[in-house]
Amino acid sequence: MGNSSKTIFRSPLRLSLGLWVAVLGASAPAHSEDIIHTKTVLSDVYTIDRIYKSMTGPSSTQQIYLSENHKEPELLWIVGYKAVMRGADGLEEMPQDFMCHSNLDYESWRHRYYYSKGNYGQGRLFTLSQGQLEVRLPEGFGIPVFSNEPFSLTTQVLNHNVQNNSFDLRHQIAISYIYDKDITEPLKPLYPSGVYGLVLLKGEDGYMLIKEPDAQKHGPGCLPGQTASENFYFDPFGRQFSGHWVVKPGREENHTNVTRVMNLPYDTTLHYIAVHLHPFAESIELRDLTENKSLFKSRVRPFEGKIGIEHVEYFSNEEGITVFKDHEYEVVSVYNNTSGVDQDSMAVMYLYLYDKDFRRP
Repeated sequence: MGNSSKTIFRSPLRLSLGLWVAVLGASAPAHSEDIIHTKTVLSDVYTIDRIYKSMTGPSSTQQIYLSENHKEPELLWIVGYKAVMRGADGLEEMPQDFMCHSNLDYESWRHRYYYSKGNYGQGRLFTLSQGQLEVRLPEGFGIPVFSNEPFSLTTQVLNHNVQNNSFDLRHQIAISYIYDKDITEPLKPLYPSGVYGLVLLKGEDGYMLIKEPDAQKHGPGCLPGQTASENFYFDPFGRQFSGHWVVKPGREENHTNVTRVMNLPYDTTLHYIAVHLHPFAESIELRDLTENKSLFKSRVRPFEGKIGIEHVEYFSNEEGITVFKDHEYEVVSVYNNTSGVDQDSMAVMYLYLYDKDFRRP
C-alpha cells in the first residue's frame, strides 16, 4: 500500500503543528484488507453538452444500503469513500475535471434512534469534489452505522472548459466498510461535522448565531456579499447568510466564526479533515481564535491552462488535534479570481471527530 505514516498531509510543506509530512502521493495506512467490504454504485448517466459552472450541472439522488442483507440490523464501520468519473459504460475513466461533487447523507433522526448515546453529526457523511476524490480514515478509526440505515447518494457534474462538444459520463462511488463482527480490535468511533464559510446578506454584522459579537473573541466576522444561489441561512437575530457566494475579480479573504455550527459537546480530538472548494480558491484554514493559532490550512493547486482544481491538501492523523468545547473557532477562505468576471465560491471543511459518548449498541 506504499509508505505508511501516522500523519498524512498531502503537501510537500510542513504542518504548523510540527507534525511530519508524508511525501505527495504516498498512501494512507490501510485497515486489514481482508475484512474490508466495498459497496460500488454507479450514478445516472449525465450528458455534458455546454458549460456548466459549479452547482449548475446535471445531478441525481438515489437511496442505497451498504449491506445486501439490510433487513436485519448489524453494526458496520465506514472507513473510506471514493469517487471516480467514468464513461457511460461505467468502465472508461474520465478526467476529474467534470466532477462537481458527490455527497453521502444519512437520516439523522434514524441515526439518533439507533444511537441514543453518541454523536450523529449533521446528516452529511462525506462530500468529494475536484481536488480530492477519496477519503480514507486513519488506521483504527471508523464511522459506526447500521446495515439497515438507508443512505442518500447525490452526484453532480460540471464543465468549466469544454465547448462545442457533447458526451456522456457518470460517477462511480465506492464505500469501504467493515462488519463489527469481523473486528479483532475495537475501532475508535468518529462522527462528522461540517463547518463552512459564509457571507452576510442582511443584518448588522457577520456573526451567525452570536447575539452580541465581540471581534476580539469571535474574530472579524464574515464579509457582506452577494449570493450565488437561492440557498440561505437565517439566525434568530435577524441576519441572513449564504454559503454559496459571488467572488468579484481580485483577491478575497473571508473569515467566518464556526463555533456554534461546530457545536462541540466536549473536548475531543480531530482526526481527519476534508475540504470542498470551487475554482479560483487558494486556501481554506481552520483557526483556534481562543489560542490564536492555525489548526490546519489546506492549500489548492489549480489545473494549468484551464479552470478547475487539480489537488487540495487534507489532514489525516491517528493522534489527532485537540479541540475544546469552550474555545472559539473560525474558517478562513482565500479566493483569487483571476478570470476578470464574477465567479461562484464555497468554502467547506468536513471534520471527523472522536466520539467519546459512543457505546456499541
